Amino acid sequence: MLTTKTNVVLIITDNQGAWTLGCYGNDEIRTPNIDRLAAEGLRVSRAYCVNSVCSPCRATLLTGLIPSQHGIHSYLGGEVPDAQMGPDAYCTIREFPNLPRILSENGYTCGLSGKWHLGDSLHPQEGFSYWFTKPKGHTSRFYNDEAIWQGKVHEEPRYYTDAITDHAVDFLRQTDDGPFFLMVGYNAPYGLGESMLYEHRNRHTAHYADKELKCFPRESVHPWLYNNRDMINNPTSIRGYASAVSGVDDGVATVLDTLREIGHDRDTLVVYTTDQGFCGGHHGMWGMGDHSRPIHTYEESVRIPLIYRHLEGIPGGRVWDRMTGQYDIFPTILSYLGLRHQTPDCPTLPGNSYAPVLRGGGGEWEDLVFFEYENVRMIRTSDWRYTRRHPDGPDELYDMRNDPCERMNLVAHPDMAQQAEELRHRLEGFFDRYADPQYDLWEGGRSKAGRLI
Repeated sequence: MLTTKTNVVLIITDNQGAWTLGCYGNDEIRTPNIDRLAAEGLRVSRAYCVNSVCSPCRATLLTGLIPSQHGIHSYLGGEVPDAQMGPDAYCTIREFPNLPRILSENGYTCGLSGKWHLGDSLHPQEGFSYWFTKPKGHTSRFYNDEAIWQGKVHEEPRYYTDAITDHAVDFLRQTDDGPFFLMVGYNAPYGLGESMLYEHRNRHTAHYADKELKCFPRESVHPWLYNNRDMINNPTSIRGYASAVSGVDDGVATVLDTLREIGHDRDTLVVYTTDQGFCGGHHGMWGMGDHSRPIHTYEESVRIPLIYRHLEGIPGGRVWDRMTGQYDIFPTILSYLGLRHQTPDCPTLPGNSYAPVLRGGGGEWEDLVFFEYENVRMIRTSDWRYTRRHPDGPDELYDMRNDPCERMNLVAHPDMAQQAEELRHRLEGFFDRYADPQYDLWEGGRSKAGRLI
C-alpha cells in the first residue's frame, strides 16, 4: 500500500500501434525514451483497445466503461447538436465517475495538455484546472493548427506536438504543493489526412528521408479499404508517420526530464498508451478499423502500447505477457493509487484491476478481450479472433496461433462451426451482461456520436 499520494502522468497518443515502438520489437523507428520508460517499468505486451476511433477509446480509458455503456460509439464530430464546440456542447462522460474527477475530489491538481475529444472543448472539464487542448479531434496539420488556451481558440504556430509538450512542462512546473494528475494528449503520430501526403517537418525528417522502413509492409491495397488508399506503400506517408512517432518520443523525454528536475520522477506514476492501434500497410490497410468497409478488426489496428513506470513502486525491467483490454486501465490505476474504494459499482465495470502485477505480484488472469464499433463486435482469446458484424456479416474467425497474420478466414469451414459458435456465445454473453439498453446499438439503442455505419 502506498503511504503517500502518488502523482500521475497519463500520456495518450493518437493512432499508434504497438508495432511502432522499439520496446515492442521495432528496430527502425527511433523511440529511445519510450523504450527507456519501458525498461524502467512494466511493459504490457498484449494490450488491446476497445474501439477503432478516438472518442470511444478515450471515454473508456477515463471511465472503465465500454462504448455500449458510456454511449460514445464513434468519434465526436458532425453530430447534431455538436458536442465539441458551440452553445449546445457538452461533456459526454459527465454522467459517469471518471478518473480526472475522482482524482480532483481526492486532492489532486489536474491538468490537460493536448487532445480531449470528449465534448465541450472550450471549457475545462471534469476537475481539470489547467486546460490546453484542441477544438476538435482531428489533426489538419502539424503547424498552424487550431488550439484552445484560456478559453479562446487560436492558431498554434509551433509544431503541435512540441506545443503540447511545452504546456505539459508549464503545468508540471506549477505543481509545488499536493499531488498532481497530468493528462498529455499528443496529437501524433496520427497518420491521417492530407498532411500525410506532404513531407512531415520535424527534427527527424532528415533522418528518415532515405530510409526504406520495412516495418511498414508493402502489400496490395485491400479491397475493403475505403479511405487513405493513396498512403499505402507511399514513402512520404511512411516516413512522415515514422517522424511523427519520433516526435512524440522527444516529448516523452522532455516530460521525464522535467519530472526529474522538479524532484518528482520517483513519486510519479507514468502511464504511456494510445487511443487505438494503426495499420501502416498491414493487410493492405492504412489507418484504423473505421477506414475500411466493412469495418475491420485486424490485429495491428487493435493492439496498443501500454507501459507503466513508477520508480518508487513498480519493479522495472519486466514484461507482463497477458491479454488485457483498455477497460482494465481505469480500475487498475485507481487500485494502484489506493483508491480502490472509489471504483464505481454502477454501471458495473467490465474490466478488472491488475494492480498487484504492477507491484511485482501475480494472480489469476484470463486472456480475453472484447471490442465494439457500431455494427462490429469482436472477441479475442490467446488462440482465436472472432468478429461478428450485425446483422448480416460478413463474420470472421482466425486461428491466431497458426495464422497470426490473419490470412485464412475459417468462419465458414465446417470443422470450425463449433468453435465459431462457442466464441459467438461468449461474445453475446459479454454484451448481454454489460451493455446499457439505451446505448446498445444492436438492440435499437442510441449513440451520443454521429454514426459511421
